[in-house]
Amino acid sequence: MTTVQATAEVFLTALRALPRKEREAVLASITDDEDFRENLLDLALIADRRGEPSRPFDEYLAEKDK
Repeated sequence: MTTVQATAEVFLTALRALPRKEREAVLASITDDEDFRENLLDLALIADRRGEPSRPFDEYLAEKDK
């Protein structure tokens, strides 16, 4: 486990340990912050599409230009 992963695990464990109302307040604060909200949406999209096949960027650009 990397230092970054360990730090994330500590924060996630602390968040899970909070009472429900406090946990909801933290999550609401995160989603109220535009930068955090955009990051969360990006991460959710990446997680959702993780199993999709990839293709070379040059191939994408060639198709886009048609």
